[in-house]
Amino acid sequence: MHMRVALIHYWLVGMRGGEKVIEALCRMFPDADIFTHVYNPKAVSETIRRHQVFETGIAKLPFARSRYQAYLPLMPGALERLDLSDYDLVISSEAGPAKGVIVPPDTVHICYCHSPMRYLWDQQHIYREGAGFAPRLAMDLFGSSLRQWDVTSAARVDRFVANSNHVAKRIEKYWRRDSAVVHPPVAVDDFSPVSEKERGDFYLMAGELRSYKRPDLAIEAFNQLGKPLVVIGGADGWGERLKQRAKANVIFLGKVTFEVLKDHMRRCKALVFPGEEDFGIIPVEVQASGRPVIAYKRGGALDTVLDGETGLLFEDQSVDGLIEAIQSFEVAGMERLEPKLIALHAQKFSEKNFIAGVGQNLKAAGLDLSLENSLLG
Repeated sequence: MHMRVALIHYWLVGMRGGEKVIEALCRMFPDADIFTHVYNPKAVSETIRRHQVFETGIAKLPFARSRYQAYLPLMPGALERLDLSDYDLVISSEAGPAKGVIVPPDTVHICYCHSPMRYLWDQQHIYREGAGFAPRLAMDLFGSSLRQWDVTSAARVDRFVANSNHVAKRIEKYWRRDSAVVHPPVAVDDFSPVSEKERGDFYLMAGELRSYKRPDLAIEAFNQLGKPLVVIGGADGWGERLKQRAKANVIFLGKVTFEVLKDHMRRCKALVFPGEEDFGIIPVEVQASGRPVIAYKRGGALDTVLDGETGLLFEDQSVDGLIEAIQSFEVAGMERLEPKLIALHAQKFSEKNFIAGVGQNLKAAGLDLSLENSLLG
C-alpha cells in the first residue's frame, strides 16, 4: 500500500537551508502534502510548488505574510489543531515551531532538526540584543511558556535526526532526546574550482548580516588589518548600522545573483566565518569551489571544515582572535591548499548522501520504504 506522507515546515517564504531540505524531501516523496504556517508560492522552488500546501490558522491573521514571526506565541496552538489523521508518516522540519503537531498512535513522526529554536535557548541573549523593542518585549513575555511547550512537544516525536553534531548536543541538552546526525543537502555539483591565475587577493564573508553570525568581528578585524574583504548578503537594521563602521578596504555588495556569488566563492583567498552556525551551508559551498575556510571552532564548522586540510579553525571568538587566525592562515600558506582535495571533501554533503541518511533513519523507525522511492536505494 502506498504510504501517505506529510511534511511540516515552520514557514515557506524563501529558499534557505531549511527549504532546501524540504525540497529534497519533496523529491524523496513526490506525493507528500506540506503543512506550514505561512506560504508564499512565488518565493519557493517549482519542486515545492508542485506539492499541495496547507497553511495553519496563522496565515489568516493580519499582515501574516510579512510579520509571521510576530505570531510565534500562537504557533503551538495552530500546529496542534492540524488534522494529520490521514498520514502514515509525518516528517517535521524544525528550526521554528514545526514539531509540535499531534499525530495518531500508528503514525510515525520523524523530526529533522536544523536546531531547537535558538532564540528560546542558548542564543536568546544574542537575538535579544539585536532585536527591536516589540520583539524583546515578546521574548520577555512569552519566552518561558514557549520553552515549556518546546520541551513538552519534543516528547511527541518518535525519532530525531539532527543536521550536525552540534545540533545533536542541543537536542540532548534542551529536550533530553537522542538523535542521529544526517547533514543537510548541499548542491555541491553547482560549484567548481578555478585555476590559481583566476583567483583574487580578497577574503570573503557571505550571508545575511545578523548579530549571531558575528559580522562585527570580521569588519573590525579587517578594519585593523587593512586587507580587502568582500561582504555579500542582505542586512537588517543592525547590519545596516554595522556598515557605517567599515573602512574603504571592506566592500559591501549586498544581495547578488547566484552567479556573482559563485564567482566570488571560487576566486576568494578564503571564506571568513566568525559565527557559530547550526550547520553552515556557505562554508560547504566555498569548499566545493575549492577554497579554504577560516571558521570559529564551534557549531557546524566542526563537521564541515577539516582543520589544516580544508581550512583553519580558531578558538578565540574575538577581533584579536580572528586577526591572529588570518595571520596564521597566511604564514602557513594555507591559501595554497589543493583546491581539488578541498572540493572532494565537500562531496560528502551532497543531496545523494542526505537522502541515503534520511532513508536509513526511516527504516530504523520501522518503516518499509523498499517500494516507496528508488532514490532510497
